[in-house]
Amino acid sequence: MTQELMDAADRRSRIDRRRRTVYALLYGSLRPRRRRPRRDGDVRLAGLDWHHPQWLAVAVLILLLSCADAGLTLTLLQQGAYEANPFMSKLVGGSALAFTAVKVSLTGGGVVVLTLLVRSRAFGVIRVSWMLYLVLAGYAGLIFYEVNLLEVIPFTS
Repeated sequence: MTQELMDAADRRSRIDRRRRTVYALLYGSLRPRRRRPRRDGDVRLAGLDWHHPQWLAVAVLILLLSCADAGLTLTLLQQGAYEANPFMSKLVGGSALAFTAVKVSLTGGGVVVLTLLVRSRAFGVIRVSWMLYLVLAGYAGLIFYEVNLLEVIPFTS
């Protein structure tokens, strides 16, 4: 090995940057530069740091509908309805603020993960992009259902 090659080998960083997924996600969020995967079939979590604006719109709509769901749920509970989700029913009994914070946080975290994985397939079959649209449609249906419940349940002060 020549001296030039040995010097080049010594300058390499000991840290393999490809293994630092969280750092890559944070750095790429602030300075996006990778708009397409480097190789065909590259579906790594940090393989892309710029996402199409449509996914921002879908994510924001899901979060807005989640907030509307929390508000409608609290309104329905005041009118005598009950929370069907056993995990959330324990939270809503304690505090409306805790209920809303946990609900929106869990939804937001899920949306962020799905948006990061939007190019991949869940279980090797289902496109994650379809899952995002399915969540959006599910929330829209839930809001429609809750608004109809508001009309059925008489308002009591």
